[in-house]
Amino acid sequence: MMDGLAVETLAWLPEWVRAFLVIAAAVIAGLLAHVMLRAVLQRLTARRPVLSKAVKRGAGPGRPLLVVVALLVVLPSVPAAPGLLESAHRLLVVALTGLFGWLAVRETNLLSDWADLAFPLDRPNNLEARQAHTRLGILRRILMLGVIVLTGVLMLIAFPAMREVGLSLFASAGVAGLVIGIAARPALSNLIAGVQLALTQPIRVDDVVIVENEWGWIEEITSTYVVVRIWDLRRLVVPLTYFIEKPFQNWTRKTSDILGTVFLHADYSLPVGAMRSELLRILEAHPLWDRKVCTLVVTDATERTIQIRALMSAASSGEAWDLRCDVREKLVTWMQREHPDALPRTRAEIDSNAVGLPPVG
Repeated sequence: MMDGLAVETLAWLPEWVRAFLVIAAAVIAGLLAHVMLRAVLQRLTARRPVLSKAVKRGAGPGRPLLVVVALLVVLPSVPAAPGLLESAHRLLVVALTGLFGWLAVRETNLLSDWADLAFPLDRPNNLEARQAHTRLGILRRILMLGVIVLTGVLMLIAFPAMREVGLSLFASAGVAGLVIGIAARPALSNLIAGVQLALTQPIRVDDVVIVENEWGWIEEITSTYVVVRIWDLRRLVVPLTYFIEKPFQNWTRKTSDILGTVFLHADYSLPVGAMRSELLRILEAHPLWDRKVCTLVVTDATERTIQIRALMSAASSGEAWDLRCDVREKLVTWMQREHPDALPRTRAEIDSNAVGLPPVG
């Protein structure tokens, strides 16, 4: 009734002016609805960090989405040819589908937001948190891919011509499926590897690994590759299938605790017991030692030196690295200060008779 009254009120205006006014009113109504809806949602989610982030993230696609909804509502009242209105309706439906897909893709980050809040990674022993972040991260990317594919399909079938193309492709699905399967084999293998990683979890976010003789942390796990942050801040990008098909070292598979080793070479005259006592004294005064493991043994003896291994424990791989460096420096300083004669040396005996030198003494 209101639409009829509005049309009668504007009947004296040219048709294109009336169409413009109706469309402009719909756009303004959609923008105002977005402002009011966003204000209400922000007030309702002010004390819920995850939902508050979702509202902020949905503001981008939400604004044009409400405008398109308003245009669909007023489209029957726009004075235009039926064929033009039908085409406009189809385009608006496609736009609405795309905007819903955009909104859904952005809101898949809810999983990451919830994981950051419920499972912080900055704890000393964060095994459970790393498991949750890895599973939810892979799940989020799979959901994102599914939403993108579904949105694309729904947008295409909105056009009659594309439906006919789809039917013709379906008729030759055998050959087409074989060709696409061969062409997309790397992508499909990485997708399957991602599902395997989510279920079995040979690696997790923030795991300490050695890959291709490089030591670093798992920084990111995507749907096709893994980013390893190396100790010198380089990034090693590795396909997902690598962690399914090839061996690698994971230092934090079960726990973040780790043992550190320091190897030193010394002369046979070194008092090993005194060095063992010095190692214990150094570790007891060091804040990075977790007071679990402290050993010092001779692991090898060559014709010139002995090899000494100091073994110590720490709460994480980063702390173990710093602890090893400090202990190595302090043990070397102790040898230089207390037993300089025990530093590695090369001995030689000269036969004076063989070289024609006068005997000594």
